[in-house]
Amino acid sequence: MQPSLIIGSRSSPLALAQSKTVQALLCRETGKDVTAFPIKTFTTTGDRLTGRLAESGGKGLFVKELDESLAIGAIDIAVHSMKDVPTTLNRIFEITAILPREDPRDAFISHDVPDFMSLPMGATVGTASLRRQAQTARLRPDLKYALLRGNVGTRLAKLQTGECAATFLAMAGLNRLGQSHIATHAISTDDMLPAPAQGAVGIQIRADDGKARALCAPLHDSSSDMTITAERAFLKALDGSCRTPVAALAELSGDTLRMRGEALSPDGKLRFARDVTITLSEAALGDAYALGYSLGMEIRFEAGQHIFWDIHAK
Repeated sequence: MQPSLIIGSRSSPLALAQSKTVQALLCRETGKDVTAFPIKTFTTTGDRLTGRLAESGGKGLFVKELDESLAIGAIDIAVHSMKDVPTTLNRIFEITAILPREDPRDAFISHDVPDFMSLPMGATVGTASLRRQAQTARLRPDLKYALLRGNVGTRLAKLQTGECAATFLAMAGLNRLGQSHIATHAISTDDMLPAPAQGAVGIQIRADDGKARALCAPLHDSSSDMTITAERAFLKALDGSCRTPVAALAELSGDTLRMRGEALSPDGKLRFARDVTITLSEAALGDAYALGYSLGMEIRFEAGQHIFWDIHAK
């Protein structure tokens, strides 16, 4: 039987879990079985990284091979973690659906202490995230950091062998893998704002593919789209890459949108933040974008030369 849509996915366990969720939703909406929506997996440039993302090209490395395959029609849709997607898309693509967002919080994981404030003086924290490192260093400047890359299993194995005393993962990923019990605790967003779009999954299509757009339309969650739009606009105004520690969280309640965002110096000593709530108009998505972008530009102006801005970020 000819597939209705070929789904492109990274090959990591988390990416596959996300793609299988999309597959199951498409089956539910169409009444077809999984053979109509096969999943084609890719090992991306980002998956092969050994150093920091910022030093290897920044955002886009986790979607590069999927984008190339989508462009030539080898796949019909690509399932992405939205925090990995560049803030400016190639004009031949569009994000046609955002799934309902999972828990955006960060998870603290340690076998020895209940939270990072309880870590011993000078303890080593494993992370590949400049944002998490800067946010933690702001509160605990005594801590040391080790680069910790890889999927959830790889990171937990390194924690088990004592390469570091603690690490962070996204609660959304643990939830999707059925491993929420691994988290020592979920960190309040009052203590650590997440990465922009953390916990959100998007479906990317070719902009001229009306069939894929129609099949994916029922999967779209407008509330999640609203918050992700604000956060990605904030990131776009500041630094669309990964060279600056940037965090953001938008929360929707009725027609009220609260937006919190911050940019930090890599050592955590400097922090520039905003916390604004607005009432949305009929052009709600435009309001969300404008809010995120304006707050990002305010911080960029305030921080000036105190923080490095990637003027070439996309």
